[in-house]
Amino acid sequence: MDATLTWKHNGLLLEGTADDTNSTVALASGLDDGQPGFRPMELMGIGLGGCTAMDVLSILNKKRQDVRDFKVVVHTQSAEQHPHVWTTVHIEYIVTGKDIDPAAVERAMQLSSERYCPAQNMIDKAVDIELSYTIHPVDD
Repeated sequence: MDATLTWKHNGLLLEGTADDTNSTVALASGLDDGQPGFRPMELMGIGLGGCTAMDVLSILNKKRQDVRDFKVVVHTQSAEQHPHVWTTVHIEYIVTGKDIDPAAVERAMQLSSERYCPAQNMIDKAVDIELSYTIHPVDD
């Protein structure tokens, strides 16, 4: 993968793209008031959450779980001193559906964590990642 960041000649605003995608994402430092865009560490959290979310959702679908809604929340804490690395990471999976099997959710989380999600495996080498889940049942 190649990622390219292009300065937009406006403060620290950058536009990022990867490989041959037609998609772009705006990056901002947070220091320039009013500049739209994610901070780089926010994108890392989104990337981590997206990586494991796609795995878990795919595995739950293969296990024929009746998922109606799904959300992943990545909670991080950063060190007080530069370079402000993450000191804790907690990934919370919120699954809404009919007759969702907790064992299926736990297994999907485990497979993502141990085998499939490169972002999670890479970040786990630097900081321990805690996982949790909540199931919201529906009767429908």
